[in-house]
Amino acid sequence: MSPMQIAIALWTLVVKEIKRFTRIWPQTLLPPSITMTMYFIIFGSLIGSRIGHMDGFSYMDFIVPGLIMMAVITNSYSNVASSFFSNKFQRSVEEMMVSPMPNWVILAGFVIGGMVRGLGVGLIVTLVSLLFTRLSVQHPLLTVGVVVLTAALFSIGGFINALLANKFDDISIVPTFVLTPLTYLGGVFYSISLLPGLWQGVSMLNPILYMVNVFRYGFLGVSDIPVGLAMAAIVAFIVVLFGVALWMLERGQGIRS
Repeated sequence: MSPMQIAIALWTLVVKEIKRFTRIWPQTLLPPSITMTMYFIIFGSLIGSRIGHMDGFSYMDFIVPGLIMMAVITNSYSNVASSFFSNKFQRSVEEMMVSPMPNWVILAGFVIGGMVRGLGVGLIVTLVSLLFTRLSVQHPLLTVGVVVLTAALFSIGGFINALLANKFDDISIVPTFVLTPLTYLGGVFYSISLLPGLWQGVSMLNPILYMVNVFRYGFLGVSDIPVGLAMAAIVAFIVVLFGVALWMLERGQGIRS
């Protein structure tokens, strides 16, 4: 395929993915905003007023970056996992596999679609947060960069989940038993400086901790871990997972009987 044909194929796949989740926006965009509103009310306003300050900031200001990142992570992941598995289930992915379209274009198309949904929900949650607090962004470029990279990382993770899944129930196992615990233990609601030394070390093994902290640093200018190290770790995760996902796709993992 020529570069122009590849660009058209990629654009078509991305547009298809965006239309898929915007067509059912009451199921894809509205629930996360309602859920995050509940978090803001319960944790930020009610519980936060009793906690007081965290790392020199009001508790509401402290948790807002983490809640935005949590919405981006879960929606980027779930969009690709459900969309690609649906294509597997309907056998339509086989038509893409036998077309002249390179496998990396297929992977990139689904990943970009997941990123758009994740970032869209993140923007909605950010706007909702303005009803509860005033946001100030200390490092705008870093803030945008880390949220885009995070959306890409978990979109790739959702793609791998969809490749390995054999039935619809399988695409909920990782979000329920892996993603959700890691998110809640990723410093969204607390600073790891509150933990004993041993558990601080254990927390450093949680990749979501790096993303939440860099994102919080972009907003507030504070982080529990070195920002450079965190960004390097995120980029490394993306490179490794993209390579794994592409290798699995080229082998036909979970697609070819």
